[in-house]
Amino acid sequence: MMITGSRFRKLRYAVSAASVALLFTGGAVGAEEVPLVDGTHWTTSAPDVKKAYLVGLANAIQIEMAYEADGMPAAAADGFSSTVVKGMKGQTLSAALEVVDKWYAAHPESLRRPVVETIWFEMVVPGLGKNK
Repeated sequence: MMITGSRFRKLRYAVSAASVALLFTGGAVGAEEVPLVDGTHWTTSAPDVKKAYLVGLANAIQIEMAYEADGMPAAAADGFSSTVVKGMKGQTLSAALEVVDKWYAAHPESLRRPVVETIWFEMVVPGLGKNK
């Protein structure tokens, strides 16, 4: 069965609403309890944990892009998620994992640098120049 634009939009909003509801009812975790993942966490994590982090980040970006797709304001069109999508075009999960691993291995003095910042400056920004 094919989902039309209107039905897809309703489905997307329902999934978004359900996700938010699960987020708020899933436990009493406050923002102060969730660490900003940096190189210290990255370099001591198992490969599956690293992959899970990257998949979670990618999913969050995809959810934002889907949510904003129909009526994306001009500001959002040049926002974080859309910029990440442009800069990461053609990249794979394995490539991202390798770039982050290599960066922290080459910069052990910078383990406090957040992983998302490493992805931004080592992959997204260079990718923007290539993926115009």
